Amino acid sequence: MITPLERCRQPAVGFSAAPSAAARKRLLSRRGEPLFFAGWDRALMIHFEVDAGALQRDVPYALDLHNGRAFVSLVAFTLRGLRPRRGGKPVAWLLRPIATHAFLNVRTYVCHSGEPGIHFLAEWLSNRLAVKLGPATFGLPYHQGRIAYRHDWENGALQGEVVDTSSGKRLAYQAELSKSAAFQPSESGSWDEWLIERYTAFNSAKGRKRFFRVWHPPWLQQPASVTLRDDSLLTQNWSWFNRAELVGGHFSPGFDQVWMGRPHPAACEATPMAETP
Repeated sequence: MITPLERCRQPAVGFSAAPSAAARKRLLSRRGEPLFFAGWDRALMIHFEVDAGALQRDVPYALDLHNGRAFVSLVAFTLRGLRPRRGGKPVAWLLRPIATHAFLNVRTYVCHSGEPGIHFLAEWLSNRLAVKLGPATFGLPYHQGRIAYRHDWENGALQGEVVDTSSGKRLAYQAELSKSAAFQPSESGSWDEWLIERYTAFNSAKGRKRFFRVWHPPWLQQPASVTLRDDSLLTQNWSWFNRAELVGGHFSPGFDQVWMGRPHPAACEATPMAETP
């Protein structure tokens, strides 16, 4: 009998093996999806290898490991033009106060009920109203932050700073891209694809497990060389970050339209760690 964790290592029946194509079919398999459209602009992803056992104690879902290794990634980007799929301009007008703002996601890799995805350890937003709405609607761990991104990749400038408004702890970074590299999809079956081609978020707030799905074309990306100038935002929130190893980065110009699904209850199951070969 195939367990849910083993199903994470196999292509879903009826879905293409390509992550983006599979995600599109999975999202549309439920009525009423997607719920929102939005742009994800100028995304820098910073990847760390961390201790799997320590990380699992902070995650309510089974970790998805890659060759026995656990990873946590930061994703710094700007959400633009959040709008409902239905309802037209009047409903879009109601969402204007939260339609565009900066994000910092701290995420790890999980598998639940046979479906690979991510779990947000924390998210910092520059929009105070969105911080109040996210936990109640999607079960997201939102925090208020002062965020300044300069992802001006066309002119060779990639840097940013996120400051937690409650504690004053900071994340500050700069990054460089290769002048000769082109933006392109990750190679099929590669570690890069495993890290960045994720389309389901499994969340948990006040004991209520939920998930939502997204869809977009495959990330057009290139490797980024990242330097951290201040990581106190990370080390003060998770002690295991003191021993984390920075292992790489990716940068993408992003997408004009991402499909974002509605929240659904996540089934309960045990949480042993999964492993992707």
